[in-house]
Amino acid sequence: MPRVVLIQPEIPPNTGNVARTCAATRTELHLVGPLGFEIGDRDLKRAGLDYWPYVPLKYHRDLEAFKRYHRHWGGRWIGFSKRGEENYVQFQYQADDWLLFGRETTGLSPELLAACDATTSIPMSEPGVRSLNLSVSVGIGLLEARRQLGFLDQ
Repeated sequence: MPRVVLIQPEIPPNTGNVARTCAATRTELHLVGPLGFEIGDRDLKRAGLDYWPYVPLKYHRDLEAFKRYHRHWGGRWIGFSKRGEENYVQFQYQADDWLLFGRETTGLSPELLAACDATTSIPMSEPGVRSLNLSVSVGIGLLEARRQLGFLDQ
């Protein structure tokens, strides 16, 4: 099953909403620090409601710690970015993919995008819109990956 990775998220309610999506789909959520908030933040907990016990949550203090963890488990890094090379719907997901999403204000760094095995984008028709909300992007990307892999009924 694909895993969701938030790289240095900054806004607690976004992370809480992503956690709720991960709880509903039994998807591992990996938070890579430094975070822009404390794990015990009130807004984070409120956005995740009482679903936190159902979130398969892993915290990595920094990118190097996450890289070490990833090496143990393997799988592709799929970076989601406005600068992604392939439309997220046309991309062929695999069950052991790691879906990487960057900070709300800057997205994934160019260095991290270059380290990804593939990069995808979610098309936006209005050029004046810089980005989608992080939790919306995660929901779109994760559910497309699950749809392709036949996990929608689980």
